[in-house]
Amino acid sequence: MASDMKPRSVQKGEIPSHVVENCGVSDNACHGKCQSCDSDVKPFCAEVNGISSSIGSHADGKASKENRGACSFTSDRADALVEDIKGSVARSGHAESADPDGCLTAKNGSSMAVDDLPQEFEIEQAGATLQDLFFANDEEEDDSDWDPTSSLVLNRWFCLNCTMPNVDDITHCLNCHELKGSALGGYDAFKTQIAQAALVSPDTELPPVSTAIGFDERMLLHSEVEVKPNPHPERPDRLRAIAASLAAAGIFPSKCALVAPREITKEELLMVHTTDHIESIEQTKNMLYSYFTSDTYANGHSACAAKLAAGLCADLASLIVSGRVHNGFAMVRPPGHHAGVKQAMGFCLHNNAAVAALAAKRAGAKKVLIVDWDVHHGNGTQEIFDGDSSVLYISLHRHEYGNFYPGTGAAHEVGILDGQGFSVNIPWSCGGVGDNDYIFAFRTIVLPIAAEFAPDITIISAGFDAARGDPLGCCDVTPMGYSIMTSMLTACSEGRLLVILEGGYNLRSISSSATEVVKVLVGDGSGFCSESAPSKEGLKTVLQVLKVQQQFWPVLGPTYASLQAQQGSVFSKSTSKGNELKKRKYSGGSGPFWWKFGSKRLLYNVLYESRRLRKIMGSGEGRAIDLAEP
Repeated sequence: MASDMKPRSVQKGEIPSHVVENCGVSDNACHGKCQSCDSDVKPFCAEVNGISSSIGSHADGKASKENRGACSFTSDRADALVEDIKGSVARSGHAESADPDGCLTAKNGSSMAVDDLPQEFEIEQAGATLQDLFFANDEEEDDSDWDPTSSLVLNRWFCLNCTMPNVDDITHCLNCHELKGSALGGYDAFKTQIAQAALVSPDTELPPVSTAIGFDERMLLHSEVEVKPNPHPERPDRLRAIAASLAAAGIFPSKCALVAPREITKEELLMVHTTDHIESIEQTKNMLYSYFTSDTYANGHSACAAKLAAGLCADLASLIVSGRVHNGFAMVRPPGHHAGVKQAMGFCLHNNAAVAALAAKRAGAKKVLIVDWDVHHGNGTQEIFDGDSSVLYISLHRHEYGNFYPGTGAAHEVGILDGQGFSVNIPWSCGGVGDNDYIFAFRTIVLPIAAEFAPDITIISAGFDAARGDPLGCCDVTPMGYSIMTSMLTACSEGRLLVILEGGYNLRSISSSATEVVKVLVGDGSGFCSESAPSKEGLKTVLQVLKVQQQFWPVLGPTYASLQAQQGSVFSKSTSKGNELKKRKYSGGSGPFWWKFGSKRLLYNVLYESRRLRKIMGSGEGRAIDLAEP
């Protein structure tokens, strides 16, 4: 850490507390670096994922659902670690500890300033990788950063807008067409206007406001510390880009108020997550960095950021239900819809939407609707409310028969026990899905079920990674498409609408899409929605969902019968559109280029994936299976 941080005192001959029996790091954190002594913590993971069989945006595949990160030290490794640490001397410049609020504390006791992360914090290397966990006896050299293309492409640059790699000879990103070296600005304008915004909270006595925004700069401190050859897509610039766009559009602060930030309490989190899960997030305050899965990182500020995000969502939901605020936008990170009852995964730590739903119920809401349009299925949210008939969960996501991350969310997943019929999954069978398919699904499935359910508040898990140009979702939803879907949902609960940011990794796409959504909230949205036909693949998905859900929602029966009778003429017959969809279907979904070639991934693809693809395509099932690994 930085030299202005207090060193933690260590007596001569004393062993730091994170060794073996007195480990200060939760079993859920696979590996990391201790802030108190700078030594690598290398537990042996009994259930760490092997090579994933799923494709999609996140590094972990379908198998991550089974991985709970249970770690234990082997005696040989523990003895070696003890001897190694006994000889170490505490360095100056270590963080002393985390304060009760979850932020690292400096000598003067104040939290570190936003955007002032010390240089040493940014460049510290780990030495503990997933390969170290498997090869504890150094039988194989660590190659976690090995990239077989490095010998072919010596010079490359990463797009600041979408993080995709490009060869040095080209000047514009091949994925998003952004100019090399260009970056989005404008956040400083938003930052200077924060003090001008009206603050609302459940405790303040202010007149009702139309729209409130939840934001706190400390959430920008959550970032990946370990230096890697490629940038992580879930990065602080996502919030900066959206904030700058809202300020440039004249929405903030003139047309909305700001919610006073607070960290969620442990008691509130216990209504959603287990004690072990909550403690595992908290313990990252004492780590320079750690990983819950190979793509889900944490640093010393992540616990604070996750609690702020959940606290803002909870207060926004309470304010909306109580009538103090008409609607709201939670501009928060880390995202949450993959976080389940007892696991962090898919970039997510705490489940913000679930926390907000339960806060709404405590504020008086009897029924809560959650619509999740993130391109990935919200497996965590579905798990939390799987048996709850008071929370209706509807998800529209890319699925590809379980081959797109996280692999859950098939149409037949309808809930359990009393919650049967209250999980509605609309699983797209391919990439390239755009406005027409989403709006068609809204008209035929989402809105009829929502009207029958009659929620007291509607929560949108608003991931913008199905947007056109997103490097992970590879779909085709436009900012106008998101605006239309938001307008359609305003009627579901008399306008009581809470939009919570989830994914989305193309900065221009998420900033423009989020701005169009907020325009609807403040009353500036166009609301224009023309009749349009879905693609053939989109119609098949809708028919599949209608067939399953009509037994729980009879209102869908006539629509299903009508579409079956005329399905030959319903979908668009545009040849160019069909060709474009087919192109995206087979080219999208691989995620960033370098994720194809993780440790030993190339050999796996060559030996197994091509043969599996030929077998599937030869079977005549017509399933869209992408060759690439996440």
